[in-house]
Amino acid sequence: MPQPNAVKCLVVDDEPRLRRVLVRLLEGEGFTCSEAGSGTEALEMMHHDAVPLVISDLRMPQMDGVTAVLVVTAVAEVESAVACLQLGALDYVAKPFHLDEVRARVMQALDKRRLILENRMYHQQLEERVQEQAHRIEELSLERLQALVHFLEEKDPYTRGHSVRVANYSLGIARMMPLDRDKIDTIVLGAELHDIGKIGVSETVLHKAGKLSEAEYRHIMEHPVIGARILGPLMRDAPAALAIVRSHHERLDGKGFPDGLVGDAIPLEVRVVTVADSFDAMTSVRPYRPALSVQKAMQELEEMKGVQFDPQAVEAFLAAFPRAALPVPTPEARPLHLPARSVEAPQT
Repeated sequence: MPQPNAVKCLVVDDEPRLRRVLVRLLEGEGFTCSEAGSGTEALEMMHHDAVPLVISDLRMPQMDGVTAVLVVTAVAEVESAVACLQLGALDYVAKPFHLDEVRARVMQALDKRRLILENRMYHQQLEERVQEQAHRIEELSLERLQALVHFLEEKDPYTRGHSVRVANYSLGIARMMPLDRDKIDTIVLGAELHDIGKIGVSETVLHKAGKLSEAEYRHIMEHPVIGARILGPLMRDAPAALAIVRSHHERLDGKGFPDGLVGDAIPLEVRVVTVADSFDAMTSVRPYRPALSVQKAMQELEEMKGVQFDPQAVEAFLAAFPRAALPVPTPEARPLHLPARSVEAPQT
């Protein structure tokens, strides 16, 4: 039996005499009662002060009491009362009613409400635990993918540390623009994993010392699609990071790979990483060419603003990294995280 002390109750009925009878009964049981003469008035009162128990007549002017927890109805309206139960009412009392019956039904309604809330809370907590476990499994997968990227780069002296440096450059650009925390985290995530698709590219082609043939170049440029395919199932909650992996070789003028995206069709997060990726590639030794000087690489960024690179991202890069400090040393790798999933708030 619930303890009704201090439990609030709203009695809704257009007949003041009947309303007072119910109020006196419930106050005698320890409830704190308020009254409303119509459904409209009751809704207004509940908007300002929620109550756990509502006892409402079924037929009233202005608005019927079909959302009540406990409905009061004439015998001839039992079918309507049953319909109210289907809509969420917990019980009904037929007129003329006995006070003992009302007392018993009120206690039963409170018991039902308590059980419903406890059940809802249990399922919510269970769902939260399941989501936490699923998120942890995904993060473990992410850690392994991050380790795979670093392993691939360690095998190649020309690309060692590339992804971590690109993530660091991208972080500096994003902070300078400035972008919010969620976008920054997404950019860092996509930047560090942007070249994971190279796992599907022939090492012979990757390490070729001479100029690539057209076929070899196209083979290498398949890595964004391969990377997006690898990460697709894991990064459903981070579509912008997945776009970085797929589209970091796109150009504003539409001459990039793999989709020939033009201008703003390339997400901003991608445009940030493209600048970082290109600068690091230009200032790193490659099998087919020596590293460009910082001055030459920055000149390339300036000249290709609005053609290959986003002007805002280039300006942010130049502001974030003074020429004297470039190129930056390879920083320590930091753990990557998927965006946190929102958990639906419990309904009360």
